[in-house]
Amino acid sequence: MNYIIKTEGLMCGHCDASVETALLNVAGVTDAEANHETQTVTVTCSDEVVPEQLSAAVQSAGEKFRALSVEEA
Repeated sequence: MNYIIKTEGLMCGHCDASVETALLNVAGVTDAEANHETQTVTVTCSDEVVPEQLSAAVQSAGEKFRALSVEEA
């Protein structure tokens, strides 16, 4: 399953890496590609992963990061 997360707060490559790491720590997530220029993250994961888990992971990466929406890609 693939998701696109619209985010807020990503400013640089370090921000991208922080969010990617947090998402990859969610059981079932196999890939995460953040892009601060478009404020989106593309996630590949198993069917067991729910959008709320992805949103929580983005926000846990740092207090300035927020997931505005999580949509199936």
